[in-house]
Amino acid sequence: MTDAKPGGWSDTKDATPEIQKICDEVKGQVEAKTKKKYEEFLAVKYRNQIVKGTKYAIKVHVGGPSYLHVDLFKSLPNNGEDIELIKVEENHTKDDPINAF
Repeated sequence: MTDAKPGGWSDTKDATPEIQKICDEVKGQVEAKTKKKYEEFLAVKYRNQIVKGTKYAIKVHVGGPSYLHVDLFKSLPNNGEDIELIKVEENHTKDDPINAF
């Protein structure tokens, strides 16, 4: 699988501890947006795109057969590395492809 190139989306990759950390940081925002509490919130796959920061499209397992697709933007270090939740899609399965936003 290739890494993200400026302007282009990466292939789908297995989530890393860094991706899980990003998900942990936005879990509260995701719960507020979906109006649900998640005991499990495990990043499993992701894609990314480098463009004035990094866009992430992440598949998150939230228990049983349920998965979310979470789209985020992380700004560059010189802009504070803020993480912005863009979109949450519910009702995904383990095998659904992660679509770039």
